[in-house]
Amino acid sequence: MQIGKTIRKYRKESGMTQEEINAIVLEADQRIKTSEYDAGFLWAKSILENYPNCLMLIWQLATILDAQRLFGTVANASGYDSYILDCYNRVLQSEDETLRTQAAESLFSYYLRNEQYDMAEKYLEYYSLQNPQRKLKQAIIYHKTGRMNEAYKTSEELLFSGYQILNMTLLNLYHLSMEEKDFKKAHLIVDKQENLAKLFEMGKYHEVSFKLELATMEKDADTVLNIMETMLDSLNDITGYTQSPLYEHMDFKQLNSTFLEDMKKELLLCFQDESTYGFLKDNERWKNLLSE
Repeated sequence: MQIGKTIRKYRKESGMTQEEINAIVLEADQRIKTSEYDAGFLWAKSILENYPNCLMLIWQLATILDAQRLFGTVANASGYDSYILDCYNRVLQSEDETLRTQAAESLFSYYLRNEQYDMAEKYLEYYSLQNPQRKLKQAIIYHKTGRMNEAYKTSEELLFSGYQILNMTLLNLYHLSMEEKDFKKAHLIVDKQENLAKLFEMGKYHEVSFKLELATMEKDADTVLNIMETMLDSLNDITGYTQSPLYEHMDFKQLNSTFLEDMKKELLLCFQDESTYGFLKDNERWKNLLSE
């Protein structure tokens, strides 16, 4: 759920419009910046007493009160902790996932900067398992608490899955551009996929294989054959990323020789499909490649 929708959800409960919430948040920010912190704090507190059910407002004002203590000198800054933490915890009870996650983020940040790592880690449970922020924050906790191997492994897993997501996104963009026959964009996308595979040290096979379909469609014989040869030559290193120092703390399943041999046979079988590669039928390089 988007923040705008979340605000609308709480209008009926709080009796406030989105514009009113925005106006209060802006005024609170200005009051704290231009007057004594305590005066701004008391003003915000009085507002929240009038709107105890507007969880979006509670979270936003608590965030401002919390953050402003970090940017200037506030007498007895920790004396405000109890109220601010209470606000965050009230929002943590929200039925709305977006607000719960935002409150958990605020609580995590508070306890992290105060080096209360056990408390900070507690709030990771409010992030869904699919949320990469959960794994990123877990890696930070591992690091801060001296669990270095776990910190490396978790960060590497996040990096590896990040590559997968980025590559899948580029692949989707490629399919969209091909459907619209935007070949200039298609070339741009496969170039990005090649560079991405290089950046994340996926190995030569993954760097070149994305370009095969486009080169085949354009009947670019030299490029198609270069890609085919590179794919076959780099099959034994198709999981070369498992040897990269980027992922040295991760556990990968190693491919056996039988699997690789079967994959080579499948590739050669694919490469001799005349309906796809018939334009190469008189090409000696193609004939030599298929005779391997």
